[in-house]
Amino acid sequence: MKKIVGSKLFEKSIFLLIVLNLIAMVIESEPSLKPSFQTFLSVFEIFSIIIFSIEYILRSIKSFKEKQKYNLSFFGVIDLFSILPFYLQSIVGFDGRFIRIFRLFRVSRIMKLGRFSKSFELLSEGIKNVKSELYLTFSIAFIMLFFSASGIYFLESEIQPEAFNSIRASFWWAVASLTGVGFEEIYPVTLGGKIFGSIIALVGIGVIAVPTGIISASFVELIDEHKNNITE
Repeated sequence: MKKIVGSKLFEKSIFLLIVLNLIAMVIESEPSLKPSFQTFLSVFEIFSIIIFSIEYILRSIKSFKEKQKYNLSFFGVIDLFSILPFYLQSIVGFDGRFIRIFRLFRVSRIMKLGRFSKSFELLSEGIKNVKSELYLTFSIAFIMLFFSASGIYFLESEIQPEAFNSIRASFWWAVASLTGVGFEEIYPVTLGGKIFGSIIALVGIGVIAVPTGIISASFVELIDEHKNNITE
């Protein structure tokens, strides 16, 4: 079993199946798809789920024997999410509206490709190396997000009750402003709101830039180490 999971042929087969699933997902979204082709995609979906389920079980057994934590790891969760929507819909019989939302996790199959990417491994290791710094910056970002949503609510709620009717509703504006994205349908109209929004937009540059810089620096350091190891 250990040899099967770790074999190059097995890894390449799973890689190819993931790519085919992503292509099938794109084709499946076409509105003018013929019924016969829809049937073929459904059969292919079942076949893929069987293979992915076998892969998940094999990796879980291998992890249990080697006393690892595959099921709680990043890729373990991704592997579970890639098969769970199918079983929830087909076997458990959840409400269709809920399943349509939960099936978004099928997109997580693209993350499975990261297992076969050395760059993704380096990025993952780089994030682990600076996780304490990231905790701090994300804590600051959350504080700023809450402060922004609360501030714009108190400044704009009386003038624009439909857009800023609660602090919860104001979080959408806060996220858009702090990330620098901005949305035309929601914006401050009062003088105080405009000044506050301008300050938040400027602060948001730093809030976004700091964690990006931390990850980038760690990633570059790992790439340099990787290159040095190759040359040696």
